[in-house]
Order: sequence, then structure tokens, then C-alpha cells
Amino acid sequence: MHRLAALALLALIPASARAEIPCGGSFSEFRAAMQAEAIARGHDPAAAERFFGGLRQDPKVLQRDRAQGIFQLPFIDFSRRVISQNRIQNGRANLKTYAPIFERIEREQGVSPGVLLAFWALETDYGAVQGNFNTANALMTLSHDCRRPELFQPQVFAALTLYERGDFDPASVTGAWAGEIGMVQMLPGDILENGVDGDGDGHVSLKTSVPDALMSGAAMLRALGWRPNEPWLQEVTVPAGLDWALTGLDHPRLAADWAALGVTPRGGPLAAPGLPAALILPQGKDGPAFLAYPNFNIYFEWNQSFTYVLTAAYFATRLEGAQIYDAGNPAPGLSGEQIQALQRKLVERGHDVGGIDGILGEKTREAVQAEQLRLGMPADAWPTPAMLNAL
Repeated sequence: MHRLAALALLALIPASARAEIPCGGSFSEFRAAMQAEAIARGHDPAAAERFFGGLRQDPKVLQRDRAQGIFQLPFIDFSRRVISQNRIQNGRANLKTYAPIFERIEREQGVSPGVLLAFWALETDYGAVQGNFNTANALMTLSHDCRRPELFQPQVFAALTLYERGDFDPASVTGAWAGEIGMVQMLPGDILENGVDGDGDGHVSLKTSVPDALMSGAAMLRALGWRPNEPWLQEVTVPAGLDWALTGLDHPRLAADWAALGVTPRGGPLAAPGLPAALILPQGKDGPAFLAYPNFNIYFEWNQSFTYVLTAAYFATRLEGAQIYDAGNPAPGLSGEQIQALQRKLVERGHDVGGIDGILGEKTREAVQAEQLRLGMPADAWPTPAMLNAL
């Protein structure tokens, strides 16, 4: 499973390097225009001709781009599907095997081992499943497609730069359908900005070198704003009489203030009483509950899916010894089609839900909470059939 396009990728690439080649139309003409643009930006003409000459459109990439239904699953279902006992055991075994690397990362970057282990597991099953899509073709296909060309066109030029450095072969490099490469699935622009030669061989080899992959992943997290040596997520229990309108990522307060309201950590003391934290209820007031510290927000720079982000963050805590979360007894939720219907109704009422996609993302959750307040329902951001009917 690969990550979605990172929110921060465009910010990491200088405006002068962003392509503005018109999308759509003839692919061969588009390829020629991209090649000409590369030369105009200072790339070697012979290298550009070799790089672009063999690139092809891949219809399977577009099929995968349009079909990401797994992110429609609610947190409990999704997390149970992807967090297996085998992945936990392999993660802890890898922690022992590469202990010096994790110790170095924690010492130099302040990124906890569980965070990288969870990404490594969820992205590629610890390097075992890195994807078999031709990376250059995938990037060109998504650059030509008119859904997100501004995101992917700069990645083509980044891949060309890696090719000129001897670190990318457009004919043989493979990865995820969205162009990510290696064990922790980084796009070419990420590699240029944050790639680390962790094993000292003179190259950044994210597909074959565990030190390179882990240290590059940590460097990318730090570049995205990861706060060294701070927590990211902690499971809690919540009192039945809590004001649910206080919950959600957009309502942080000091962790100690949550404790004063009766929010209690499971399995230990508060991780950081003096840090701000948001109380998130992925499936409403009767389901699991977590305090999300500032580092949790950095996960959204890596991946835009609320379900994936929470799963990755929770998995990181499990790999470091946290107990299995209390699933509770959440109210039945909505199907993907029902969430689309809900999103349409929310848009009609002036809310920004980030797109009608059937995915209960953070913007949709915020809109749901606002409408729950208006309707006099518990404002826990978990939409139910009763709420949909009320709308």
C-alpha cells in the first residue's frame, strides 16, 4: 500500500522548478513539450532526450488513481486490516536488527523508532512490496492527466535530475503507482530534498539500503516540521458527559486541561501534560479516543487520509509497547455512497468538505460536527444514518 500525494510536496519544490506544461491532449506532444521544458531549465539536452525518449503512458496508473476505496473504511476496520500480529513481530525484529540506525536517527533527528517502523510496514511491508510500476512512466502519466498535474510534473524533472546524477534509471526503476520509490515510498522531489546516504556508499538507494531509507524518511519528517523527541498520539478514555463539541483536530488545548475535564490516558500517565493536544474520536463518542499532540499533524504532510494517518500513528505506539486500543461500541456509520450523499448536503449548506469522494476526511468531519451542533445532536464528528436523515 502506498501513500497518497503529500500535501507539502509543492512547498518543497521551488516555484521556478514547477512545470506548467498544459495537461491532456496528445501524449507524444506532451512528452516533447516536457523534454523541451527540461532543456530550457538547464538540463543536458542529450540526457533529456535519453530520459524522455522511452517514456510511455500507463493506463493502469490512472485506474489505480481513481480507485482508492480502502480509504473509505472507518478507522477500526482499516486498522485491523493493516495492523497484523505478523507486522508487529516483524517490526520489533527489525528494531533489534537495525538498532544502531534507529538509535542514530533518534539521537540526530529526534524521530522515535516506532514512527519510522510503522511507515516502513504500512508502505512496503518492511521493503518486501515496493511496487512494480515503472516510476518514470507513472510520473509522466499523472503529469499528463489533468487531475493533479501541478503535483506530478515537478516530480518528472526531479527524476531527471536524479538520472543525471546516476541515481535513477527511467527504464528499470519501479515503485508505487503514484511514483514513490523505495522502502518508505518517497517521490523524486522528496529524495532530492531529503535523501540521506545512510550507509556511506556515495548513493541514496531507498530501494535496497535500509539505512538510506530510514534516515531519509526521518529527514523528510523533520523537514515537514516534526518536533524532536515529542509524542504524537496517546490513547485515552473519555467521560460520558464531556462536551463533544470540544473534540476534533481544530480544537486543541493543553493535555493537562483535558485531564482536568476527566480525559484519562490508558496504560500510563499523560505523555506530555504541557503540550497542546486535540481529542480525536475517529468513530464518535462511543468508539476509540486519542489525544493527538502537535507531531500528529505532521502525518498529514506525509499522507492526506485521516484513516491512514491515525492508523500509522497508532501503529507506531503499538510498536513501542502500547496496548491494543479499546474499540468501544461505536454507532453504525455510513457507506461510501452515503458519505458522498452527506458531502453533497454539506456542500449545499456552504461547507468545504475537500471534495465529494466518499471519504470521511478531516474537512468532512469538521463540517459534520458543525451540523451536529446545529441539529442538537452530540457533536462528535461521527456521521450516522440518523444524522444523514436529519439533513
